[in-house]
Amino acid sequence: MIIEEAATFGKILPHRSPLVGLDCGRKSIGVAVSDADGQIASPLRTIRRRGFVKDVRQLLDIVHYRSVLGVVIGLPRNMDGSEGPSCQSIRSFALNLTECTNLPITFWDERLSTVAAEKALIAAGASRRKRSRVIDHVAAALILQGLLDYLGNQNR
Repeated sequence: MIIEEAATFGKILPHRSPLVGLDCGRKSIGVAVSDADGQIASPLRTIRRRGFVKDVRQLLDIVHYRSVLGVVIGLPRNMDGSEGPSCQSIRSFALNLTECTNLPITFWDERLSTVAAEKALIAAGASRRKRSRVIDHVAAALILQGLLDYLGNQNR
């Protein structure tokens, strides 16, 4: 089920739920996971796109292994907040994903997440080669952490 509002998504999850965050691109899907308490996001891995069925199989293996209870997908809005073709592609991916899992799915505005990930990796001294290998799952962690922080503030 797709839940558009992050606040509603947070309300239907059991308290302290592990989540998975996705940064979906044309060539890869960055994957991040939260801790068991659903408070801290960590980059996990990047799935190289090989077709929806193969991609989702890898993703669902992670979901099962990590006992994930919800999915957040970065929504690449335009800088003015509007949705373009990239958003439509992400929404289609999410809709197709609902056919493969009963987990609740929501979206999180990912504007500039890759830029922020790149800056963090540069600040950490990561080489250009290393950055290219990890940028997608670091961006996924930023997306997931944004949602976790939002949900944490909603519960205060």
